Amino acid sequence: MTHVVFVAPRFLENTNRYVRAFAELEDITFSVVSQDPEESIPPPLRARVAGHYRVADVLDASQLTRAVGAIARSIGRVDRLAGGLEQLQLPMAEARDALGIEGLSVAVARNFRDKDRMKEVLRARGVPVARSTLAHASRDIVAFVERVGFPVIVKPQAGLGTRGTYRIENELDLAALPPPSVAVPLQVEEFVRAREHTCETVTIRGVPVWRSGTRYFPTPLEVLETSWVQYCVLLPREDDDPTWTGFHAINAAALAALFGDAAGTAAGTALTHMEWFLREDGSAVVNEVGARPPGVHIMPLMGLAHETDLFADWARLVALDAFTPKPRRFAAGSAFFRGQGPGSRVASVEGVERAVAECGDALVEMRTPKVGQPRADGYEGEGWAIVKHETTDGLKHALRALIENVRVRYA
Repeated sequence: MTHVVFVAPRFLENTNRYVRAFAELEDITFSVVSQDPEESIPPPLRARVAGHYRVADVLDASQLTRAVGAIARSIGRVDRLAGGLEQLQLPMAEARDALGIEGLSVAVARNFRDKDRMKEVLRARGVPVARSTLAHASRDIVAFVERVGFPVIVKPQAGLGTRGTYRIENELDLAALPPPSVAVPLQVEEFVRAREHTCETVTIRGVPVWRSGTRYFPTPLEVLETSWVQYCVLLPREDDDPTWTGFHAINAAALAALFGDAAGTAAGTALTHMEWFLREDGSAVVNEVGARPPGVHIMPLMGLAHETDLFADWARLVALDAFTPKPRRFAAGSAFFRGQGPGSRVASVEGVERAVAECGDALVEMRTPKVGQPRADGYEGEGWAIVKHETTDGLKHALRALIENVRVRYA
C-alpha cells in the first residue's frame, strides 16, 4: 500500500482541503508533517492519519527530513512526499534525496524554484522567454538596462507570485531599489507588454495528459502596482480556444526542459502552474512555472468548470500516478475585492446586494470584506467571490457585476 506523507504547515481552511483529499483516498497509508499539533487536525479526518510529526519549521529541510524519517521508521516506508506550497518544493526535494523517496529531486526542483536557472534551462531548449540576468550588484542591473532599455522587472531569485516584484521605469526607480548582493541576488527581466495567461498541466511521469488555462484581468503586476484595483481570474467555457491550445506545444517543450532526465519517473508526475504572456503579434513567452497546484482559486475554478474535485484529483495523481480527465462544461471565474484610500482597516463595504442580484445563479461562493477587518498585506485583498456560467460571456457579465459594484474603503 502506498504511503504518502503530506506537509501541511498549518491546518488552515485551504490546507485542509488537501488533507481531506488524501484522507479520503482509499488504498493508501496517509501521514502528515505540520507545525501544528495533532489535535489541530479536523476531527473527521484524524482517524485516517496514520502518523503525525510536529516540527518548528516545515521549510527547514533538516527538520523535514528528520520528521519524514521518523514517520518511516514508525509507520513504514514512505513512497511519496507531497505539499502544495511553492516554498515547500525545495526542502521536500532535499528530504526526498536524503531518504531515497521517489519524486522531484533537488536538481529538478531548482529548475522550478530558481528563476534565473529556470530561464537559462528554458532558453537553452529554445523555449521563448524574456531576456534576463541574475544581478549580484547594482552595476549588473545598470548593464542590463543599457542592453534592453527601461522598463525592467526586478524580482527575488526564488520568488513567489509577485511578492517582492518591482517594475523599474527610470533612473529614479533604479536608484531607490535596494541593491542586490552575492548573498541576495535579484532576477532582472525585460518588461513584456502582453496579456497574461496560465496553463495548468497534469503530467504523469513527464507525459502531459490534461491541460486547463486561465486569463488574469489585469496582470498580477498591475494589481500589485495599483493598490485599489479589483481583479479577476477567468477560466473560459471553451476548452478548444486557440488562445490556449496554440500554447500547448510551448508548454510541452517547457515542461520537458524543466523536468529533464526526471521525465519517465515519479518526479514527472505533477500538476504544474505555468504563467505566460501573449503579445499583440500573437507570439507567446513563458514567464514562470511552478511544480505545484495553482493559487488564486484556480483549483476550485477548474473543479467547477470540469465538474470534479481537483483537490481529490491531485491527491490521487500524486499518490497513485492516476488521473481521469473530465470534459469542461462551464466557464468559471473569481473576483478579488480590494479597498481604496489610506488606512489600515476596512471602513465600509458597499454594493454587495446589487452585485449579488446582478450575478444571479452564477454566484457560487462569496466572502465579503468586513468592516473593521485589517487591511490585507497581499494582492488577494480582503474578500472574494467565485462564479460559474454555461458561457464565457455570461461569466464575464457576472465578474463585471462583482468588481463594478462592490466597493471597499479603508480608514
